[in-house]
Amino acid sequence: MAKGKIRAKIRRSQLYTFACGKRCAGAGPHPIEGPGCSRVVHCNQPHMHRKKPLKYRSNYISTTKYNFLTFLPKSLYEQFHRVANLYFLAAAILSLTPLSPFSAVSMIAPLAFVVGLSMAKEGLEDWKRFMQDMNVNSRKIQFHKEEGVFDNKQWQQLEVGDVVKVEKDNFFPADLLLLSTSYEDGICYVETMNLDGETNLKVKRAMEVTLSLNEDEIFKNFTGMIKCEDPNPSLYTFVGNLEYCRQTYALEPGQILLRDSKLRNTSYVYGVVIFTGFDTKVMQNSTKSPSKRSRIEKKMDYIIYVLFSLLLVISLISSLAFAWKIRFQMPKWWYMRPDNTEDFYNPQQPLVSGLSHLVTALILYGYLIPISLYVSIEVVKVMQASFINQDLLMYDDDTGIPAQARTSNLNEELGQVDTILSDKTGTLTCNQMDFLKCSIAGTAYGVRASDVERAAAQQMASDLAQDETKSSTSSKSGKLDIELETVVTSKDENVHKPTIKFFSFEDGRMTEGNWRNEPNTDMIMLFCRILAVCHTAIPELNEETGTYTYEAESPDEGAFLVAAREFGFEFYKRTQSSVFVRERYLASGPTEREYKILNLLEFTSKRKRMTVIVRDEDGQIILMCKGADSIIFDRLAKKGKLYLEDTTKHLNNYGEAGLRTLALAYRKLEESEYSAWNNEFQKAKTSIGSDRDIMLEKVAEMMEKDLILVGATAVEDKLQKGVPHCIDKLAQAGVKLWVLTGDKMETAINIGFACSLLREGMKQICITTLESDSKEAIKENIFMQITNGSQMIKLDKDPYAAYALIIDGKTLAYALEEDMKFMFLGLAVDCASVICCRVSPKQKALVTRLVKEGTGRVTLGIGDGANDVGMIQEADIGVGISGVEGMQAVMASDFSVSQFRFLERLLVVHGHWCYKRISQMVCYFFYKNIAFGLTLFYFEAFTGFSGQSVYDDLYMILFNVVLTSMPVISLGVFEQDVSSDVCLEFPTLYQQGPRNLFFDWYRILGWMGNGLYSSIVIFFLNIVIFYDQAYRVEGQTTDMAILGTIMFTCIICAVNFQITLIMTHYTWIQHVLIWLSVIAWFLFLFFYGMLSPTYSKNVFLILTEALAPAPIYWTTTLLVTIACTLPYLAHISLQRCFQPMDHHIIQEMKYLKKDEKDQVMWKREKTKAREKTKVGFTARVDAYISSLGGKLNRKTRSLEKNQENPS
Repeated sequence: MAKGKIRAKIRRSQLYTFACGKRCAGAGPHPIEGPGCSRVVHCNQPHMHRKKPLKYRSNYISTTKYNFLTFLPKSLYEQFHRVANLYFLAAAILSLTPLSPFSAVSMIAPLAFVVGLSMAKEGLEDWKRFMQDMNVNSRKIQFHKEEGVFDNKQWQQLEVGDVVKVEKDNFFPADLLLLSTSYEDGICYVETMNLDGETNLKVKRAMEVTLSLNEDEIFKNFTGMIKCEDPNPSLYTFVGNLEYCRQTYALEPGQILLRDSKLRNTSYVYGVVIFTGFDTKVMQNSTKSPSKRSRIEKKMDYIIYVLFSLLLVISLISSLAFAWKIRFQMPKWWYMRPDNTEDFYNPQQPLVSGLSHLVTALILYGYLIPISLYVSIEVVKVMQASFINQDLLMYDDDTGIPAQARTSNLNEELGQVDTILSDKTGTLTCNQMDFLKCSIAGTAYGVRASDVERAAAQQMASDLAQDETKSSTSSKSGKLDIELETVVTSKDENVHKPTIKFFSFEDGRMTEGNWRNEPNTDMIMLFCRILAVCHTAIPELNEETGTYTYEAESPDEGAFLVAAREFGFEFYKRTQSSVFVRERYLASGPTEREYKILNLLEFTSKRKRMTVIVRDEDGQIILMCKGADSIIFDRLAKKGKLYLEDTTKHLNNYGEAGLRTLALAYRKLEESEYSAWNNEFQKAKTSIGSDRDIMLEKVAEMMEKDLILVGATAVEDKLQKGVPHCIDKLAQAGVKLWVLTGDKMETAINIGFACSLLREGMKQICITTLESDSKEAIKENIFMQITNGSQMIKLDKDPYAAYALIIDGKTLAYALEEDMKFMFLGLAVDCASVICCRVSPKQKALVTRLVKEGTGRVTLGIGDGANDVGMIQEADIGVGISGVEGMQAVMASDFSVSQFRFLERLLVVHGHWCYKRISQMVCYFFYKNIAFGLTLFYFEAFTGFSGQSVYDDLYMILFNVVLTSMPVISLGVFEQDVSSDVCLEFPTLYQQGPRNLFFDWYRILGWMGNGLYSSIVIFFLNIVIFYDQAYRVEGQTTDMAILGTIMFTCIICAVNFQITLIMTHYTWIQHVLIWLSVIAWFLFLFFYGMLSPTYSKNVFLILTEALAPAPIYWTTTLLVTIACTLPYLAHISLQRCFQPMDHHIIQEMKYLKKDEKDQVMWKREKTKAREKTKVGFTARVDAYISSLGGKLNRKTRSLEKNQENPS
């Protein structure tokens, strides 16, 4: 104890023999010189870093797209990056000249409104990101102020060189050099979930020379200098030296505390700031917040190019025709005074006339380009986003967090996702294991069914029920039903005891000490002791409940310790050299036993096993080992295989049931044998050199042999609620899922099995790195592995064969190089599942970029930690999980949800709806603008290319802004081809988005053709009707104002009636908006005509006096409207009859109420409406059912053979 403060006395160093040993005394400082190692940090002297050349970045971080200075220029660039806006900007400028056929206000006002509204929306969304950044930047941290006094200041105010004090369960505000901790030996426990996705605690150790810096007052005179590497994204390396007390000490990665990792199980630590802000490792792994545009929006630009080309062509036609008329016909028109004209109408200068008319025509026909399209889409997307935000079925009751559309630009992209790239920890898993079953001495214990078993039982029962309805002969199926019940149904389905966290085991033979009545009591006791002793966990007493919780390196260990406790072997204390276990159910009564830890050989991905050598209270030395069954079985003694056959059978059953398994074994050692081995082990442990780990492995192999098999464990990996169902539904919708995790390969594979991305019978292609010093040899080996994997898949003739690709980060670094990355991508795309483990945040982003650019499909990145930010930003759509471990992923995301399971509804429901709404809305926009705009060209040609508009200026302004805008917005907001429930029941509907069935060029050109047809009908039918006859009984003929108003009425009615045929889901809002738009035209015409002729000009009283009393006006409007919409009505009728799409069939079934009247048909169609998939819970259950069916068939044949041969 120092100065009366309670200090933790346990030295942990002996528990971490491989990875966390102290630096050997003989090791000198690192050579710090040359490029890449220029950083100098003056410890406890931040003022030295306020001037160049030692002035470094501040600790302020930002994830916004704009700041106060760049918002205006950058957002204006974003707006005029859109082709239509750029065109209208040029048209607005030209409207200031005499060549404009419209007033300047009519061109400038709509553009300013559209651009201003879009900029305001962008600014509001970025402001929300700014406020979230400020929440992080404003966190408080204790720093050394002066004279040994620590005070609080905000994270953003931290400077390089500051000494800070971080307390338990707080995040590190910057990258720090660890100086001392609350433990005497200078260790601390760090959770790096935000960096690498792992929840298991990492051990960091301060240098011995700084251990004495363990009180606030001591820092009064502390100074030192750090020379180290420059900022870089490598999370697992660090090179530097500390100059302290006139000596130089080498620094290692194990002494560096990285920003956004969290302090655990340690009261406090002191550290000095090395890297701040964007220089920290986590921010070096992040990428700039990109400006993302959806594929539909990008394609809209090409459509605008097509329309602009059309505009240019008809403008050139008009200008050439106008120039020809000026040159050859103008001299004959004496009433035009050809001898006294302006330059624009001078027969002697037809080229000038033609060019001037070209400008007029470009402005006049500008209505082919829908100026209100972008702003209407912005309004629709904001409302769609509000529906996402307010969806109660994506609201998490536990955390109170709803789904949030942080940007509305990408709503429709949600309906086109082809590949999801997901983090694992905190995204897919809670990283919680439940002890479910075990095998001890050849006897299986645990009767509770796993999730896979229960799902298989339900599916098989459902299949049997269908078979029984089809056939009245049910004797055989009845017999089969009995067999299936015995295979997959547990005995505990009716009543369950209160659940214990990490322990879902149910079997009266083992609980409450009943194991004492079992025949192999000694083996059961040994099994439980291995669980209670063979680990590296730390117990913590919960004073409220009186029970112990365990901080373990892996969730498996925590589950094993809880299981041992429930069986009566409670691990309750650990000291420097011993483990203490309280054994309750012994014949002699409750006993506390001490096991002295002699050696611990830790688990690594290469070893796949963990061993502890202990001495019990009787002096017996025992080796206890747990690990992968294949590893343990290879190391069994001949006399240790007594239970091998039964245990193997149980392990196979556990694997088929989706459980994670480990085998347990032991060996008793003689004193002399152990002493000789320990000498060799200590020599290897203290050796210096690159082959130290190889020597340790060889020595461990010498001891881990001649084992005796005790049994096996089976734990169920607890995924987040609804994850397997969500993955299954997404797989049925045809969406691929890649898992990118920082976890070890074994953990990643186990999670793959837990969430059904991997299953029994799936062939695994594991690509690993060759142990070699030659980079060329390594690359050649990886190249061969990829080639062999691709060949294996191509040569496999089995259509049901499923392959999984598994690769680690070290190998991935080579696979992502330019000469190999597309081969790797080709192999990955051919596989049903892809799992990348031990990947860095940068690699996550690179893999995402490769998939996005290499496949050309829409990618979605989803994660919950700062290590996922690069992936989230690189993907076409970024989704952040609003978890408990910080908000970095959410701040960088486009959408956020609180649980992975909500991704199903976000994509399959909202994504599907948004894609179809936006697609239909855009196609309709181009249809109505072509139908309207081309009538201007026809009138121009009909009147000698005069540049005169047939419509009043106010009509043209109101056409896009008022009279046709509300119905199309209602289409984009409220349209539903099917309900949300049907979307989830028929997931194959989602494939309409990735296949782009509603926004391909065939459909776009079809709508353009429909617009062309409508424009011809509207213009020429009106010309035919009104050209040479009176429209009133009194004999009045039509003038330009009358013709323009009649044509405009036909346009308004035709396009609004057309949208009623597009919609398949009506609400009262849509009815009001559609019919109100038509009524609004007549109301406008009435009130506009009532104004003084000074304002109404040629349309004075045009409705009340001229048009309304004329029956031909109404009949023509009706006739033209019907003629315009008839082809589309015929098209959709024929399509529904002869080539219906998926949603057409479902709509008809729902209309006929087949979901209520014919359940068999409804279920059959639901089964058909699934993409053929080789991953997911359904595929796994199908495989399990197939396995059980095979077993039952074999059993049936055996029974029949026995009946035939009773002798």
